[in-house]
Amino acid sequence: MDAVVSIEGAEPWSAPGRGERARTGVIVTHGYTGNPVATRPLGQRLAAEGYTVEVPLLPGHGTHHRDLGRTRYADWYAAVDHLVDLLSQRCDEVVLVGHSVGGTISLDLSCRRPDDVAAVAVINPLLLNPPDLRARIAPVLQYLVPYLPRDAAAMPTNDVARPDVEESAYPIMSTRALQSVFRELPRIRSQLLDLTQPLLVVRSTRDHTVPPAHAQELLELTGSRDLRDLVCERSYHVPQIDYDAAKVADGIVGFVHDVTGR
Repeated sequence: MDAVVSIEGAEPWSAPGRGERARTGVIVTHGYTGNPVATRPLGQRLAAEGYTVEVPLLPGHGTHHRDLGRTRYADWYAAVDHLVDLLSQRCDEVVLVGHSVGGTISLDLSCRRPDDVAAVAVINPLLLNPPDLRARIAPVLQYLVPYLPRDAAAMPTNDVARPDVEESAYPIMSTRALQSVFRELPRIRSQLLDLTQPLLVVRSTRDHTVPPAHAQELLELTGSRDLRDLVCERSYHVPQIDYDAAKVADGIVGFVHDVTGR
């Protein structure tokens, strides 16, 4: 997609790494309607530690919500999958870090490419289909109402507790693009037992976009024997730029230090 990035700070970002840690590549992926505004600070912290880092801008994001409507889950998955291919050529191991739907993609890739992903960390990942009326009408709604304000879909435009921080996500979402995620969730949940790499789950106790039950489900379904849990009590859906930003960054950097280079 050739659309020009129009949101300040939404450009993709990368760092080549330095020293021995440059042999470990880390991909930090944002969520649905989001962009690297929410993931670049974490990527920069990992780069400062010497890791090779990619912070992608997923197709359809960072430009205009109508561009999002022309993309689907398969497009976003393919973009991260391609980065795994590229980093695998330059690095000895690859770690995936994903926020929200970026976490969903990271889990999916880790299950499907266990030999290419050394470890995975997710932040408030989406895993469960909505249990209420929205789930039943979503397949029809995507054709009747192709675009919908996030607030009308129970997805706050800025789900951050700090009043001085903006995640800069689209205020309007594509119902068809979101439905493409919902269709994949049963398959992704069914393969979580195959996820045996080290796994860090970062979860907020108050999240208005992805209920905490999603992360709890992951903790119960994963097959990982190296399972770690980091709870954020002061932040909402985007803790990596919220009050718990330092806690999240320290936790993820410590996790990557611990599980790589073995």
